[in-house]
Amino acid sequence: MTGINFTVFKGSSSGRIVQSTVHKESIKPDEVLLKITHAGLCGTDEHFKTSDMVLGHEGVGLVQQVGTHVTTFKVYARLLFSMLCCCLVHFNRGDRAGWGFLHNSCGHCDECLTGNEIFCPERALYGIANKDQGAFASHAVWKAAFLFHIPDAISSSDAAPLMCAGASVFNAMYLHNIRPTDRVGIIGIGGLGHLAIQFAARMGCEVVVFSGTGSKREEAKSLGATEFCATTGAIQLEIRNPINHLLVTTSRFPDWNL
Repeated sequence: MTGINFTVFKGSSSGRIVQSTVHKESIKPDEVLLKITHAGLCGTDEHFKTSDMVLGHEGVGLVQQVGTHVTTFKVYARLLFSMLCCCLVHFNRGDRAGWGFLHNSCGHCDECLTGNEIFCPERALYGIANKDQGAFASHAVWKAAFLFHIPDAISSSDAAPLMCAGASVFNAMYLHNIRPTDRVGIIGIGGLGHLAIQFAARMGCEVVVFSGTGSKREEAKSLGATEFCATTGAIQLEIRNPINHLLVTTSRFPDWNL
């Protein structure tokens, strides 16, 4: 059989992860074939464990093949010399690239034209489109426009969670124009909260962290929090000054009255 075959890991009605194989006839002119090396584990993957779809959307890998119209990613050739001095060209790796929740958009609506493709009414999202491939796999084929170059200074294992957890909190900060002069409140110190604290602190903001108990106080401070407030059993929250922005990174809504 010609084309591209790769191994994937899918959810099932029982919640058991099952191995399967995906076949692609070819890659399109605007697509890239990646060999996946790292994948983050997101809470959303838990939600789809009972769905017949490939899991994982925090993926990082090496470019193996590019479509004829792709100029943003490259495959590198390594020269192999035989004993007879014949030169063989072996394409064994390429640029590192990552992807997240969004796989494609229309490219011509107002949202797309203003850099807000995540709000495109025709967007292709994890769990809705491209269910035959994901980050829990040996390879994947994605649109080049929705892949991100991984800087040399960032390891692939660190980059993978940035594709979703990192993008989720950073995009909220960017869209709402958080500035270094702002006081930013963050509710919850989980996967999203860890990154939100670090982003806000490194943007120069004062960071106020709200958590159920004081058990994560030192952890929050080490990540860049300037204030910490435990909420369980509290009647009133005591912080030095009002906050300008509040990021809710918990899995359930907080007590809004408090």
